[in-house]
Amino acid sequence: MLIRDYTAADAAPTLAVFEDAIRRTARSRYSAEQVEAWLGGPRDLAPWNAARLRVRTFVADDAGTVAGFTDLDDAGYVDRLFVSPDHGRRGVGRALLEHVLVTADALGLPELTTHASLVARPVFERAGFHVVHEETVRRGAVELTRFHMRRPSDAAAPTSP
Repeated sequence: MLIRDYTAADAAPTLAVFEDAIRRTARSRYSAEQVEAWLGGPRDLAPWNAARLRVRTFVADDAGTVAGFTDLDDAGYVDRLFVSPDHGRRGVGRALLEHVLVTADALGLPELTTHASLVARPVFERAGFHVVHEETVRRGAVELTRFHMRRPSDAAAPTSP
């Protein structure tokens, strides 16, 4: 498994991973109505690609197949950690977060934050994130539970004298 930087050629496969992960993986913790609200309407590839290029997006590449991806912005916000259901429980999410942690340290970011779904929360907790608070967000008339989470980066750790 190779963790690499996103390129424009990854737009369609990352969007497919995003949609498939919500439809299949998130369905284990969210109702069909919640899944459809989360997905919203169809997404256009050009804005999706532009959004991935505005931040640091990392792709988990398994022999040429996009197995997952995540975003990291300049403020240390980790967004869109998604793993293909076909690659679930193989350490893809862990590998992506490890890459994010190394990158955050190299950038000198003091902390990382995220809004994790019910499905993603345990993955983030294993990476050292803790829940700040539970939130309920609305997508139209549908409510979804998520967690605001935080993790100090290793770059912010005090050094010994």
